[in-house]
Amino acid sequence: MRRVLPAAAIVAALTLAISACGGGAGDQAASPSAAAKNPTDISGEVTWWDTSDATNEAPAFQDLIAAFQTQYPKIKVNYVNVPFGEAQNKFKTAAQANSGAPDVIRSEVAWTPEFASLGYLQALDGTRALDKPEDFLPVPAASVKFDGKTYAVPQVTDSLALLYNKDLLKKAGHDQPPKTMDELKQVALDAKQKAGTDGFGVNVQGYFLLPFIYGEGGDLLDVAGKKVTVDSPQAQAAVARVQDLVKSGAAAKPTIQDSYANVQTAFKDGKVAMIFNGPWSVADDLTGKAFKDKENLGVATVPTGGSGKFGAPVGGHGYAVYAGSKSLDASYEFVRFMASAENEAKIAGKLGLLPARASAYNDPQVTANPMVGQFKPVVEAAHERPWIPEGGQLFTPLDQAYAKIMSGQAATDAALKGVADEYRKLLQGWS
Repeated sequence: MRRVLPAAAIVAALTLAISACGGGAGDQAASPSAAAKNPTDISGEVTWWDTSDATNEAPAFQDLIAAFQTQYPKIKVNYVNVPFGEAQNKFKTAAQANSGAPDVIRSEVAWTPEFASLGYLQALDGTRALDKPEDFLPVPAASVKFDGKTYAVPQVTDSLALLYNKDLLKKAGHDQPPKTMDELKQVALDAKQKAGTDGFGVNVQGYFLLPFIYGEGGDLLDVAGKKVTVDSPQAQAAVARVQDLVKSGAAAKPTIQDSYANVQTAFKDGKVAMIFNGPWSVADDLTGKAFKDKENLGVATVPTGGSGKFGAPVGGHGYAVYAGSKSLDASYEFVRFMASAENEAKIAGKLGLLPARASAYNDPQVTANPMVGQFKPVVEAAHERPWIPEGGQLFTPLDQAYAKIMSGQAATDAALKGVADEYRKLLQGWS
């Protein structure tokens, strides 16, 4: 999950702790040779693992690769699309074995500190890969740092929003999207009664539970206090709110298997009025019959919860270079090209993904895509996730517990306590 922010709106103060192990190749000095050469004379072979959606997003990145190959004829790029859900563990396995890891990986923000702490990534400070670092927005820039060094170059930034079908909301008697969770329930009930569709689609994955948890004033962790809070009263209240949406009929009974795909399909087909999703889903949304008229797709911040606050998780991706790469100079040049303001703007224009560079937001390709502007306030209000090495491992136990709760196989308090116990095993010394 990405998985976003314009410059002046975001302030980040993140402190990351190091727990380095594994091969220390990532600490080696940056290769100076690329800077001394004519960049187009750099040669080598670069394998890139792209984790974007293979159908709706990957072609845009492949177009950039074609342009790169024209400009850099001596660098061969091997493009590999790896499913997002498999990439994290697949990369760790390959890097640990020192066999089969790509030169460059599209690394989700939570993966980067973990990979860096294991010694699997090359530090990019002082290399051509990290071009014009002052142009990156503060939160994306902070999310790729570990122990004071930069281990990825920001590609896109994102968060979750309330996506809604404008026509269905109008049929339900509402011209505007709900602003509170209570309003979400009522609008969803109205959609079911008056528009004949399900009101809200529940995605039974832990990432999509976060807006409910944040809305109740909770969080998974208290990083400053080194406390596990996933089983707090606020988190339990968040689950209770989701359960109430289903029990009341405001939300359809969720499917546990392939939850994301099923919710997404129902939304595209016009069978559900509202869902939570991010800018990465827009290209897919617009292929659905419900959004043949692109203007029918609405985007709003997620509703506020019982705390009076709203929040959705910060997401995004960066280009990270494998510490064991045999083609560092070529990899640096590839990353520099892909992460340029011009190319981030091209991706934003085609896909509606939000650039990580401030200057890209002035590009006509970006300003011409209305989705970027609609997601802007969403990501400006995004809730920081913990930038710790273990951050990418928090969702598996939460996913499993949430699925058991929503399928009636486990009580909320016991299931969340089990998640908390798993977190404490992962985070030694946390209470």
